[in-house]
Formats: sequence, structure tokens, C-alpha cells
Amino acid sequence: MKPNKIRILLLVAISLFFSFALNAQVLYVGANYHPHDDKNLEKIKSDIQLMKAAGLNAVRMGHLAWDSYEPSDGQFDFEWFDKVMDMMNQAGIKVILDIAVRPAPMWLHYKYPSIDVVDKNSDVQYPNHRYMEDIGDPMYQQYALRFADALTKRYGKHPALVAFGVDNESGDGPISYSETAKRRFIVWLRNKYSNLDNLNKAWATQRWSRRFNQFEEIGFPVATHTNDVPERMLDFRRFVSDEINQFLFKVIDKINTNAPNALVNTNAWYYSPLKYFDYSQIAYSGKMTREGCGFYPGTTLTTNWGVMNALFGISRIQFESTNPFWCSEFTTMTAVPNAIRKQAYSTLMYGNQMVCGWTWQSMHSGEEQYLEGMVDWDGIPNRKYDEYKKIATEFKKIEKYFPYKVQSEVALAFSFPSQIASSSFPEQQENQLQACYNLFYFRNMDSRVVEISRSPLNYKLLIVPGVTVMDETTATKIRDFVKNGGTVIMTSNSAVVDETGKVFASTHPGRLSDVFGIRVGSFEETETINEISRKSYKGKKIEFTYKGKAIDTESARFDIIDPKGAEVIGNLTSLDKDYPIITSNKYGKGRAIYVGLPAKGEVLGSLIDDLIVELGIKKGPEVPSGVMARQIDKNHFLYLNVSREPKEIKMSSKAKSILFDKDYSGNFTIAPYEPEFIEIK
Repeated sequence: MKPNKIRILLLVAISLFFSFALNAQVLYVGANYHPHDDKNLEKIKSDIQLMKAAGLNAVRMGHLAWDSYEPSDGQFDFEWFDKVMDMMNQAGIKVILDIAVRPAPMWLHYKYPSIDVVDKNSDVQYPNHRYMEDIGDPMYQQYALRFADALTKRYGKHPALVAFGVDNESGDGPISYSETAKRRFIVWLRNKYSNLDNLNKAWATQRWSRRFNQFEEIGFPVATHTNDVPERMLDFRRFVSDEINQFLFKVIDKINTNAPNALVNTNAWYYSPLKYFDYSQIAYSGKMTREGCGFYPGTTLTTNWGVMNALFGISRIQFESTNPFWCSEFTTMTAVPNAIRKQAYSTLMYGNQMVCGWTWQSMHSGEEQYLEGMVDWDGIPNRKYDEYKKIATEFKKIEKYFPYKVQSEVALAFSFPSQIASSSFPEQQENQLQACYNLFYFRNMDSRVVEISRSPLNYKLLIVPGVTVMDETTATKIRDFVKNGGTVIMTSNSAVVDETGKVFASTHPGRLSDVFGIRVGSFEETETINEISRKSYKGKKIEFTYKGKAIDTESARFDIIDPKGAEVIGNLTSLDKDYPIITSNKYGKGRAIYVGLPAKGEVLGSLIDDLIVELGIKKGPEVPSGVMARQIDKNHFLYLNVSREPKEIKMSSKAKSILFDKDYSGNFTIAPYEPEFIEIK
């Protein structure tokens, strides 16, 4: 056979192998592993043996370790890591290899001081902590991409590799206010606005005599008061977000060029309060083939708020991707026995495919030296090792039915500019978004976090919780969604400002008042109006009535709604008079519902229950309170008792426990904090 034909057949075989390996149904249970802390091959070999004994089938390596591979400028040292990768391959353990583009090495900071972060007071910050580089700096990007290129070329075809990780916690780390960053910001503004007239109009510079006559006059919009320069602040945060996204796309392009068969993953903490950016650009690009996060619900077994919050993190990172999700970091630390296992099963109901513990070994040094892993500081396994072993053993029994594919008929709107613009409101957009997410968590129903301008909106119900910024594209998509038969719920603080961040000088909700059939005139402060409350309520307490049922809640503000064709279906009833607070308007083939209060469970709960029935939205499995549940496919159900009491599951047919290998002839009971996975016979 000719060499060329052999080469072609080999390439085809390799391609088929990767295709099979990447598409096989498997649940990964593994650990974050740091061989750069101790390059002793005998110790690494011993660690791998322990991993295999626990049934671990994945490790994540390399993150935060740039200078372990490039200790000095252009001097790469991969030989030691080649051996680690080979040992993982021999053990059958798949590797997520992070491209550690942050933090930048000290030699790079020294060579190019422009990389250093400068704070709002113009003080240069020495990079003692991680994530202390200006990610938009051209020299930083040049060297980071050189490193990404070298790493992906070296390991892109290694048989142990399953994915490259792109950065780590990209939203974390301070924003830099350096002179070079300011010059880049000005270039960004020139490209966006073309001329100063457009910029001055967008930024309302006639206010407080802030007009610009040349771009060079522009400085950073650093707020000295809560509501300072909102238009400029919105653009500045968009600029920061664009720089992060553009850089991450460049790293992804390196992977796709050098390792086209590798999956792409990241620990996407984009909503860190330090440098919150618009990750939806990446999520909707399709280039992040395995969305991921660090799953840290806390160490408790008996309470569930932490789990619910962490699951919301999965949803707000996954957006509408239909690919499996990877929790590339997962709890270890001092988690109460069985808490990690409970958390692991909860993630399966949200499409997760990977539980990768942080960390394998308790850390020896640095800022995280007191974080505890699966093995203690001396390398001896502890109880968390045993718990991960149990998870791996159980997941192996059920993995052919997973990862679960989320099937939602409900969309929850995320809006990055609204998160920035709502910073001065009592409720930020993400808090309202999470309140809506919680409604469906408690009902064991799938929901999708969506970015409206990027979404096809193939849903029966769209909830728009505090989407403060209403641009033309988003407004048009909402309008068309309702016109074509969809139902939308919008809550207060929505459609208040246009895309520049200026309050609409037209009827509110801006660009959509006719769709909702109302005029929102202003808002009132509840605590103030409660001085004349008919029920002598104090503070933020308020009562509203929906379909004859009085419900108490709290809200700092409420909207003054003037119906202009809409039907009033809810009123505030505890104040000096009745105030319309929930309205419903027919528009086209659909319906637009406005709620003049922030999204909360008690505010929206009854309305949501009615709409689930009216719209024929598929309900979650019927289970007692305190049980999480999903129907995985026609014949398989996953349950998780997250309460301290045994829970009886009603079952009219016979079933088999695949998890515990026993038969049920009818109803069965799940012990506290225990999972169950059954097959209906």
C-alpha cells in the first residue's frame, strides 16, 4: 500500500476515534491536578494510581501555571509535562489542559510594564495577586497568544487530551485604568461613534457642561456618586467586555487551528463583580463546545440555597447551548459528608457531564494553601476521596442515560447592559433574573437563560425581568414574539433606558408601551407611601391582590401604571388606594403581561402557575416538596431528596432502581439527601 494511502487511512481512523470518543455518553468524575507544584514523577505515578483506584477518569491541569511551561521569555519547557500527559494516557485518564493565559509571568510584567493594572487613583498595582494584568494590552496579548500557540501545537493531538481550557474565571481581576487603556478606549469610541457630535449626543454631554471638542479630552468614567455618568459608564464597561471577548476568541481560534479535534472548555465566571462582562457573545458563537464553571454551593448538606445559586450559575453560563455542560471545578474543602455527592446529582438535572473536584491534593503554598482536597498535605487520601470514589462508582452505573438534555418552553432574559445600567436600582437585573430562575427550580421544570437579541425565542413563555436597557433589536424581537402568539411577562425596571443609557423621553416601557397597552408614569417609594397605608404597613412591606387572593411581599419601589387598553389583573391593596400593578394586554396573537414590582417568587408564583396551565407548558415530575426530579427520557427518572426527611414517591407502575439494583412494585421512599434513578417497567 502506498504511503499516502496509509497516511489517509490513519487520519480517517484517528478522526473516527476522536469522533467516537467525544460523542460517547460518559460521565466524567475527576480532579484538578497540579503536577507543576511537584514534578516528582514517582509521586505523580502514585497519585495516578490513587485516581484509578477511585474510578476517576478525568483531570484538569495547567491553569494558573504559564511560567511552568515558559519559565523565561521564549524558553519553553515541555519535556517534564510530556511525561505527565503520557502517564495519564496510559492510565486511561482524559485531560482538560488549560491554556493558562492568566496570570501573566513576572518576566512579562517586568519586560512590559504597560501590562500592569493601574487602579482608579492612577496607582500602579504590583502583581502580587493573580489576575493582575491588563488583558487588552497589545504586548500582553502578543505573548499570551504565542504561549497558546505553542501549547496547542504541542498537545493538540495527544491521545490523553479531551479538551483545552480557555483562561480561568475571565471576569475576575481588577479593571485597569492605565494611560494605554485610556488610549484604547478612545479608539473604541472613535470606531463606535465616528465623530464627536454622535458621541456628545449619546453621552448627553450638555449635562453639567461636559461637552467634548476633541477625543483626547475623554477620560475614564470613574463614578464618584452612584448615578455618575451612566451613559459613559455603560460604554466603558462595553469596551472592557469587548476586549475580553476579542482576546478569548483569539485563543479559541488558536485551538481550532492547531487542535481541530479538541473540545473547548472554560471556567466561565464572567459575572464576577470585579470585571463582569458579556459572555453571551461567546456562548452564542458555538465555539465554546463545553461551557463550564466552578461549582461551589458551599460545604453544607442540610441547606439548599447554595446548591440552587450554583445551579443558576450553570444556567446563566450555558444559555441556549445544547452541548453537555462541564463543572470543571467542584467542591472539596470541608464539605459535610455526602454533601458533594448530593451536589453532584443535582447538576445532572441541568445537563452537567463532569464533576471535577477542586482540588486533588490540599495545597502546599500560596494564597490557597489552606484549601483542602481529596488527599491531605502528605498525600494520604481522606474522606472526600472516598466520596468522589462513590460518585464515580454510581455515575458509571447510570452514565449511558446522560448527559441530560434540557428541554425548556420557558425563556428568562439576561441582559449585560441592563446589569450595568441597573446598578443604581434597589434590584439589579441579575437578581431579578435569579428570582425567575428560582420559580422553575422549585417546580422541577427546565428553563433557559437567553440573550433576547441573539435568541430565536422558540418558547411559549418569555420572562423579561428588569431588562433596563431596551435597544431596537431587543424591542423588535419581543414585539414579534408576542405578535406571533407568544406570552411575555415584563417586570419593573424594564425598558427604562435606550441603548445609550439615557432614560426614554417617551412613554414607558420604552419602545413597547403599545405592546403592553400601558403607560408607566413613574415609581413610588414604598416606605414613604406606607405613611398612609390603610393596613398600617411599615417599611417596604406591601400587599397586592391577584384573582381575589391577597399576597404580602416587600419592595423598595412600585410602578405607577396607567392602563391604555390593558386589563388590570392585579392591584396593590395595602396603600392609601388601589394601584394597578399587574396588567395583561392582547397584542397580535399573543399576550403581554406587565408586573410593576421586581421579580420575586411570591409576586410571580400564582401568575406562573396559571400560565403553565393556560399555555400547556410541560410540568415537572409530581414529587413531594424537598425533592428535585427530572424525567430523563420516556422511561427513566432521576430523583434527589434534598431534605432531612424521607420522601415517598408515588408510582403507579413497577420500576427498577438502576442505581441501587432493586425493584419497586409501586410507591417507594427516598432517604434524606439520597438520589434515586429508576427505570419504569
